[in-house]
Amino acid sequence: MPESEGPQLLSGKVAIVTGAGRYRGIGRHIALALARNGADVVITGSGRPQESFPPDERQIGWRDIDSVAEEVVRLGHRALPLVVDITKPDDCDRLVNEARREFGRIDFLVNNAAAGRGRDRVPLLDLEESEWRRVLDVNLNGTFLVTKAVGRALVEQGEGGRIVNIGSIAGRQGLPSFGAYAVTKAGLVLFTQVLAAELAAHKINVNCVCPGLTNTYRMEDVTRPGPIRDAVMATIPLRRAGEPGEVGELVAFLCGPDASYIHGQTINIDGGRLMI
Repeated sequence: MPESEGPQLLSGKVAIVTGAGRYRGIGRHIALALARNGADVVITGSGRPQESFPPDERQIGWRDIDSVAEEVVRLGHRALPLVVDITKPDDCDRLVNEARREFGRIDFLVNNAAAGRGRDRVPLLDLEESEWRRVLDVNLNGTFLVTKAVGRALVEQGEGGRIVNIGSIAGRQGLPSFGAYAVTKAGLVLFTQVLAAELAAHKINVNCVCPGLTNTYRMEDVTRPGPIRDAVMATIPLRRAGEPGEVGELVAFLCGPDASYIHGQTINIDGGRLMI
């Protein structure tokens, strides 16, 4: 018997969620929210080596996308874990082919994969060109390539669909030392609008979700108790970080029948940060 049953509003639907292998990641929680609502899920990851896993993942024997796939199955739905390099067109085509071979259709694409934090978090004048290109290659080029492959499949299928891009509030305000990341996330906002305008005739809704500070592994240096956390919390009216599950539920809603008139929008989920 499945562990949990949601309202099953997405029963019979198939979702692709990119970058969904981290235990404390937004992608995993998006995949689980979609499954709780009835969808089968294709879960992609970059194939990160186990030695790069954070301590909490190693401690519980986490196996990246395979572990997320097992969680989806325990929820009573089918799952397909795939290692995919979204910056390679051939890999994106393989993703579509494997999803169709396994499930016979595709209904939703959630573009969650993003370049990991690295040496890019420095002032723009100190930013290495290689880091600039690394972040743009995954966050913009990769999103474009996987969307192109999946979007063509949705159009060919002729039954509508949903595309949700995961941006960031960093792409909606100029934060120092966020140059490459912020530029790519700002680009996703316009990417969303252009795609929404082009795909409306095919009944494919396209939207963007911009999380603020969220309790994930990548933000651990900000969310752990201390002066940095206190300073950041002072900028958030709700005085807390978001949870990845909250982002997951928002994405699941955008893929559901009650969101059929939400199109071309960028929705902040940030505790009110951008309000002030």
